[in-house]
Amino acid sequence: MSLEELIKNCKNGNRKAQEQLYRDYSRVLYSVCLKYSRNKTEAEDNLHDSFMVIYDKIDQYNFKGSFEGWVKRVTVNTVLQKYRKEPNLSIVPEHLEAEEEVEVEDLEVSLPQLLGYIQELPNKYRLTFNMYVLEGYTHQEIGELLGTSTGTSKSNLARARLILKERIETVIKQNATL
Repeated sequence: MSLEELIKNCKNGNRKAQEQLYRDYSRVLYSVCLKYSRNKTEAEDNLHDSFMVIYDKIDQYNFKGSFEGWVKRVTVNTVLQKYRKEPNLSIVPEHLEAEEEVEVEDLEVSLPQLLGYIQELPNKYRLTFNMYVLEGYTHQEIGELLGTSTGTSKSNLARARLILKERIETVIKQNATL
């Protein structure tokens, strides 16, 4: 079955087509959910919530642009919507200046370790970091999606990078003393 037929069948509520869509895209979307979640269990919940939204809104996909890009965007928006509702996604006042940018790229750390450190970040920092660094959103887009300002996005990114840098340096120092 072609992608176009699969999508049309999903639009008609065909359960087998929805199951096939899940099999085809669950791995890609799970990796997106992992970037925005605190742990694997939360990522799985976010994945399932995202598919419910995808099935519900698939009528809105009009075959313009990449379908994979569309489902990724729906997934990111679904996860962000969930975090917007949480009271601990606090807003940093705009008058605070973004701290000096910290480069994490120069530090030696494995990808799984880095993902673990990113998942440990507080929500506001983790979401901003992932959206800017991993997904390529601009600070203006991040502000619009999270309901904050551009300055807050910049500040949250700088703080996320600083926290990551400090966490990695601590681990490197601990490993050096062993």
